[in-house]
Amino acid sequence: MTIHIIGINLDGLAGLSDSVRRVVKRGNLLVGNSRNLGFLSSYETIPKLLLTDMVETLSELKQWLTNWERNYQTNPEVIFLVSGDPLFFDVGGLLAANFPPEQLIFYPHISSMQLAFNRLQIPWEDARIIRVDSRSMDSLTQALKEGVKKIGILTSVDYPPQAIAQLILSLDLAKVYQFWVAENLGGENERVQPYPVDRINNYQFSPLNLVILLPDLPAIIDQVDLANLPSLGIPDHLFFGNSNQPELITPRELRILALGELGLQPNQVVWDMQASPGCLSVEIARLFPQSTIYAIEKTASGTCLIEQNCRRFQINNVISINGEFPAILHHLRTPDRIFMGIPDNNLPEILGICSIRLSPGGRIVVVLRTLEHINLALQWVKDKITREKHWNYHLLQVQLSRSFSLGSLTRFVSVNPVTILTIYNHSLFS
Repeated sequence: MTIHIIGINLDGLAGLSDSVRRVVKRGNLLVGNSRNLGFLSSYETIPKLLLTDMVETLSELKQWLTNWERNYQTNPEVIFLVSGDPLFFDVGGLLAANFPPEQLIFYPHISSMQLAFNRLQIPWEDARIIRVDSRSMDSLTQALKEGVKKIGILTSVDYPPQAIAQLILSLDLAKVYQFWVAENLGGENERVQPYPVDRINNYQFSPLNLVILLPDLPAIIDQVDLANLPSLGIPDHLFFGNSNQPELITPRELRILALGELGLQPNQVVWDMQASPGCLSVEIARLFPQSTIYAIEKTASGTCLIEQNCRRFQINNVISINGEFPAILHHLRTPDRIFMGIPDNNLPEILGICSIRLSPGGRIVVVLRTLEHINLALQWVKDKITREKHWNYHLLQVQLSRSFSLGSLTRFVSVNPVTILTIYNHSLFS
């Protein structure tokens, strides 16, 4: 018994080589979905098994093979038709798990994803390919948050291009993507073109489609309408950011919580450490124009982003400082509030210097993303309290989710969970 797994595209038999067509003619059974079997309608004498549910089809196929071998005592040849490459997000893997390798022969065709990237004339060896379903939406969400440069998305009936666009909009990404939809690849009605993500619901697409996301120039180069900006909680996408490190932007919801934990007042000096791209500094500066904010960043590119965002939002009370931690801290004015968005591994040393420099009654707020940093910070603060009783702290564990529409349904996608550590100094001199 031999199962020939043959990839076929929308050009039907014309896209198969002569040798593969000869294999099809020898077949004793044709298996495939209605579209693929339709390409072989001229083979009227060969029995056909319609592929609907894969588990049921496998059961029917095994029963057919048993009946054949009992009735004919010969080895049958089964033609299993699939779209494109059988081993690329298709049934090839499932067949390999159910039959011995010596009974399977694969004949790959060009995959739809391969065709799409070639239509765009873009190399795709570095693309991340995701087939979206209820379980893999988290993988797509993570790829978008990471700012993966090229993403190929195999859509489905339940997760069409509109659902992908809604997810992108709900994440309020710092990275901007070109949104390409490829339809009917290899067929007469082939269409490959970009669409505006925020107006995707205005379009109808063929059931045979996929989505490709490519890096785009940021849309935020346009001027910001400062008069209509919210006083608190600027949308993430309005900030200039590093497209290679989108995680550096502290999400809007987390900024709002951090601002509350800082307990800000007018005319204060604030240190924003590891400040790139300057989101929190900008928020504080707009809320308290009489305060002075030191946006401290050790990378030149990060410092450049801070200055760009300050110009963008017409901020003049943020002082951008480029330097290494903790040495640079000795040269700054005494702070009333200190914020650390991305702690270094020398966190205890930095906290020690910050506690010395902090004015009486001041606060330090640290956003911790790993268990290791939480342990480092808690060990330091507990040792500090043992020696100096006027210090105290509390923790705020943050797990936020944003909603997005999925057809007629609503799902939630999580914002990366963090722990906010607030350390405060109840000095007698405060």
